Amino acid sequence: MSHLPLFRRLLRYAGIVILSWVALSWFVVLVLRFVPPWTSAVMMERRLDALIHGEKDFQLHQHWVPWSRVSPWVPVAMVAGEDQKFPFHHGFDFNSIENAIDAADDGKRLRGASTISQQTAKNLFLWNGRSFVRKGLEAYFTVLLELMWPKQRILEVYMNIAQLGDGIYGVGAASDAYFRASPAQLGPSQAARLAAVLPSPDRFHVDRPSGYVLERARWIEQQMNQLGGPAYLQSRQPPRDVRPARRR
Repeated sequence: MSHLPLFRRLLRYAGIVILSWVALSWFVVLVLRFVPPWTSAVMMERRLDALIHGEKDFQLHQHWVPWSRVSPWVPVAMVAGEDQKFPFHHGFDFNSIENAIDAADDGKRLRGASTISQQTAKNLFLWNGRSFVRKGLEAYFTVLLELMWPKQRILEVYMNIAQLGDGIYGVGAASDAYFRASPAQLGPSQAARLAAVLPSPDRFHVDRPSGYVLERARWIEQQMNQLGGPAYLQSRQPPRDVRPARRR
């Protein structure tokens, strides 16, 4: 091995590092199928940001709530507001991606086209940003989640790590902070209000809703009813009139 040219040795080391990282990422995703995540990359990033900027009063609130202890209106509200094709796609909504690209080509404001699977991958493992590297890693982890987790697990983790306010992550902390209720007690209107601030919880507020948030919450609640309520997440075929959620 010592007689190998330096380039070949470096290439071999790089290959070992890459294969080790791939094996580790598969192992972590497999473990998190069964074990609640103790934190997320986005939460860690927010803690670090608060430390760097000297936000001494900042507190992060999040606690895990299993699927069985969450109102069935919460997951369907998030699907209705963010990704109505979630039960049926395999991680990517190519029609929405194509529409977003066409809109950008026409000079319109760039719209997001991320699915709940992609948002879960990003929130759990990656950092905020729009670089090609991050998007490539997001696609990689999205594929892993779709291969190794059932849809219910993806949505369960998303509900528990999504940012729903400054320092408020997950439906458990949000229910406590905004409604003084357990997640199991949330009704359709409250669930729609939570979903209405996604994916821009830094701009929109559950407890101080703007006119836009209230209008969006009403729209989400209408969509929930049109989709068939919580039963939609048990559907095997999408309804013919399913419409993609309005993304900002």
